Amino acid sequence: MFQYILFDLDGTLTDPKPGITGCVQYVLHEMGIEEPDLDRLEVFIGPPLVESFMEFYGMERRQADRAVEKYRERFAVKGIYENELYPGMKEMLAALKEAGCHLAVASSKPEPFVKRILEYFGIAEYFDVAVGSGLDGSLGQKEDVVREALRRLGEKEGAADGALSKKEEIRRSAVMVGDRKYDVTGARALGLRCVGVSFGYAQPGELEEAGAWRIADDVETLGRILLEEA
Repeated sequence: MFQYILFDLDGTLTDPKPGITGCVQYVLHEMGIEEPDLDRLEVFIGPPLVESFMEFYGMERRQADRAVEKYRERFAVKGIYENELYPGMKEMLAALKEAGCHLAVASSKPEPFVKRILEYFGIAEYFDVAVGSGLDGSLGQKEDVVREALRRLGEKEGAADGALSKKEEIRRSAVMVGDRKYDVTGARALGLRCVGVSFGYAQPGELEEAGAWRIADDVETLGRILLEEA
């Protein structure tokens, strides 16, 4: 039974395409690369930005770090608001809280941006903790973010460092929800099941190949899956 539900943010709670792709396009332009087709930049939604710039544009680490700095210049003032909550999401979160679930956000996006987005859409109140990566590069892998979210949930539940039984209870009754393979593999690395959402930005077959436990094609189905197990 799921008592603790961890949500990815981009492509899971919200559709961030205009903001993320617009910021990547801005960075590429500043670096002398023109990419007019924003659809081609959807691959940046989900994984850590540094890795994406290195993988998709062949940048070295130092160059990719500079690209992320430029990205954040635009994202902090404009891109963060070029985003929208998926229809029915707020109602689903309210239903899960009413059912007694403890909710958390576990996102690869920097934590200050995560919290601003949750406040902007009026859904911060539904989450016990909101975890993202650090602006200094810490918590750079999804597994690290999920682990930190579980740790903070444990603190909320009064699980001290030595309270292994409570920590194990939280881990065994927790599930991850996300739209990319990184969410699935990050959850599985810690022994969690993952409900994949196909309304996000996964490629065809990506969630299945990564080992998602269940897959929801829309918010209504996602809510049904989670409430059935709550």
